[in-house]
This record gives sequence, C-alpha cells and structure tokens, in this order.
Amino acid sequence: MTLVDMDRRRIQLSIVATLYRSADTIEPFYERCMAAASDICQDIELVLVNDGSPDDSLARALDLKDRDPRVVVVDLSRNFGHHKAMMTGLTVASGDYVFLIDSDLEEEPELLTTFWNRFQKGDCDVVYGVQEARRGGWFERVTGDVFFWLVDKLSDQKLPRNLVTARLMTRQYVRELIRHRDREFFIAHLWLLTGFRQEPLTVRKLALSPTTYSVKKRVEMLVKYVTTTSTKLLYMILYLGLVTAGLSGAAVFYIIVRYIWTGVAADGWTSLIVSICFFGGLTTLILGILGIYIANIFSETKRRPYSVVRRIHRSPAGKPHC
Repeated sequence: MTLVDMDRRRIQLSIVATLYRSADTIEPFYERCMAAASDICQDIELVLVNDGSPDDSLARALDLKDRDPRVVVVDLSRNFGHHKAMMTGLTVASGDYVFLIDSDLEEEPELLTTFWNRFQKGDCDVVYGVQEARRGGWFERVTGDVFFWLVDKLSDQKLPRNLVTARLMTRQYVRELIRHRDREFFIAHLWLLTGFRQEPLTVRKLALSPTTYSVKKRVEMLVKYVTTTSTKLLYMILYLGLVTAGLSGAAVFYIIVRYIWTGVAADGWTSLIVSICFFGGLTTLILGILGIYIANIFSETKRRPYSVVRRIHRSPAGKPHC
C-alpha cells in the first residue's frame, strides 16, 4: 500500500509545499494559499512536508492543522533534501489538481489563480512557471548560465531554463510522475521525463533571501544530474580514449620511422615525465568519472526509499471544509 492509498479522501485541489526553516513564512503562506484556492473550489487540502526543519516549522504546521482540518502535515524522519521532500508530498496529495510551490513566499501563492486561468483553455496537463531572467547579481547569473550550458552539452535532454517550483498539474500527470523510483534524481528532469502537455508561464520570483545554491552546490548538482541521466559523458570518454590512442600510435610510428631513416632515437627525460603526468592525469580523470557512475548504480541497486515518513498528521474530521 502506498502513501496515497492511506487515509485518502477525494478532493478537488491539493496544494503541496515543503518546510525547511519556514517558521517565519508559514502563517502568511497558509493564509494566501487558502485565499487563492477558495476562489477556485471548496474541496481543498494543503500538504505541508516537514523536511527535518531545525526550527519550529513543524510545531507551527501542526497548529495550523489543529485550526484547519484541510491542512495535512507530513513529518519526515530527517532532512532528505528539497526534491525528495517534494516527491513525498506529491505522493500524499490526493486532489484532482495539484499545485506545487515553495513556502518561502518568493513564489507568490496567488500564482495559483494565474495558472488555473491558463488551465481553462484545456490544451495542457501542466502549467509551470519560468523566470524571465535569473535573479541575483552578475556572479549568480553567470554561474547559472554556465550550469545550464554544461547541462545542455553533456546531458541527453535539454532542461527548460529559469524554472521555478510553482506548477499546477493534473491528477493523471502526478500519478505518472510519482511512479519514478529513482533514488538519486534532479526533479526538473523527472518533470520533463514524465511528458504530457506542459505549458510555461512567465512569472516573477521575489528575492527575499540569498540563494542557497552556492557554486559548490551547483557543481555537485551538475555532476549528479549528468551522471544519473546521461550516457553522453561515457561516449565522450570513449572518443577521448580513441583520439589519445590514435595520437600515441602516430607518435610511436613517427619515432620508429625517424630512427630507421636517420638513426636518431627519442631522448630526454622531460618529454617522458610530461607524457607520464599527462596520461596519469587522464587515466585518473576517466576512472573518477566511471567511479561516479558506478556509485550511482550502487545507490540505485540498494533500492532504499528516497524518504522516510515519521508520521502523517491529518484532522480527524475526515472532510475538508471552509
């Protein structure tokens, strides 16, 4: 039995958000979400996933649940990361439509109304938000552009640029999305991989806090994404090996021919040391890349859950009300 089958009630709209250091924003986030959702339908649930938040986000979420039975609190056993917490929340959500958004208010909850109005055209299964331009200073924008350029060059599929978390999805799309059981994943890739008809809308993302995606974290995300979704890097290693072997063979052939023709053999320790260092470094690089792929295979074959739910807190009322 999956989480979605447990204590499930059929409702029209689920709003899903994760909590991590969200104590200061959870109250206004709740109020604005419910106000926007109430203009659309009455059967609503707000699924809040506590991703091991070190502040009192859980206590405040439970207080909301006690005051409003439409609030469902999913308490994870520890911090599993933003993407895995979102997937867990989507698994619990039971609405015919699911609105996914961050709880830090940098994405306005009123986007729900905008996305819903776009949905009424009936030509898509997902409406998702994209920024017109990346936020932050020149360094953040440049590193972000480099990240996406490398992703486009090294991955098998191109990711839409400047994505935000906010998106409105049909039940069918969410059902297929949560079927992915990857242990190591980049959620934007799963959004794309699931398919269906997806339409972007340009949105404004507020810069209320400094980004947590440092250069180090972006490099880690790039390596993780490429080595878990792409085979292109492995082919590049193959081609690099073929080119290196070809150049080495040509050099050996040249040395032999020169020795036969002129009687002059290759000499000098400098060229020998340079060659050893070059091929040693190249070998280490190739083994390192292969090692990362093997580590990802090792992680996937253990089949561990990507998150562990300590408890799902639901109102005993059983039905949402306004």
